[in-house]
Amino acid sequence: MTLKTALPTLLALAAAVAGCAAAAPPASAPAAERTLLFSDEFDGTALDRSKWVTIGPDFWVNNEQQVYVDRPDVLEVRDGMLVLTPRYAPGVDTNARRNADFIAGRVETAGKFNMRYGRVEARIRMPDAEGVWPAFWMVGNGPWPTTGEIDVMEYVGEKDWTGSAIHGPGYSGDMGISNRFYFPEGEDVTGWHVYAAEWKPDTIEFFVDGRLANRVTRPMGERWGKWVFNNPERIVINFALGGAYPRKINNVTAPYEGLPKATVERIKRGEIAMQVDWVRVWK
Repeated sequence: MTLKTALPTLLALAAAVAGCAAAAPPASAPAAERTLLFSDEFDGTALDRSKWVTIGPDFWVNNEQQVYVDRPDVLEVRDGMLVLTPRYAPGVDTNARRNADFIAGRVETAGKFNMRYGRVEARIRMPDAEGVWPAFWMVGNGPWPTTGEIDVMEYVGEKDWTGSAIHGPGYSGDMGISNRFYFPEGEDVTGWHVYAAEWKPDTIEFFVDGRLANRVTRPMGERWGKWVFNNPERIVINFALGGAYPRKINNVTAPYEGLPKATVERIKRGEIAMQVDWVRVWK
C-alpha cells in the first residue's frame, strides 16, 4: 500500500462527488514535528489484513439490529475507498436471541495497531438515512469501559450533525461526555469530511474539517470517575443499524428498534453505504 500523493491532515475540504472517492483538495502539510504512525489509503482491491481484522456474529451490543459478517457484499475495498454496505438478509443470523434481519461490516486494528496520544483522522462520507449508526472510534483493550473509549465520530441519521464522546468508568453509555457538531449551512454528512481527534494526556479535542467540535479534559472526566485515557487504544470503523442510540434520537420502535421502514426499504435496494477514503494516525 502506498500513500496518496497529497496527505491532508488538519483540514480537508468536503467534496460531494457521487459514486467516487475523489482525492481531497491540497491542504497544508503536517507540522514538521508530526510523524505518520499508521495509514490506510484503501488503494487496493481488498482489505489489508495486515492492518485490519473483521468482527463476526459473536459480537452484539446496544440491541443493534445487524449481525456483523465478513463478506464482500457488506465490506469491500474499491475505487480507493473502504465501503461498508448493510444488507437485508433474514435467515443469516444464527443467534436466536438476536435474530437480526440485517448484515453489516465492522473492522478494527485489534492485534495490528494501537495508539496512545497523537492525532487520528479519517475522511468519510455517510448516507442521509434515519436510524443508521456508522461510527469511527477507538477503544482500549481491557474490559469496557475501564480502559476508555474515544468516539471520534458517531452518526445516527440526522444529517445536519455528528457526535463525539468519551466513555470511562462512571461516565459511559448514556452518561458519556459528549457533544454534537452541527454543520454550517450548505454542508451535511453526505459530503466528504475529515473527522479527527487530537489525544493528549489530559485533553482530547475533536475536529470536523479542522474545526473544533468538542474538547474534553481530565477534570471533566474525574468529576464522574477515573481518567483512563493513558492506555493504548485500537481503531474501529463500523456500520451499525438501529438499536438504543438511534431510538433515543428518533423514538422509532417499528419495524425495528430505531430503524424506520423508509430506511429498511433503502437498505433492501442497496442504496445505503458508508465510504472511507483514508485513515491516518500522526504522532
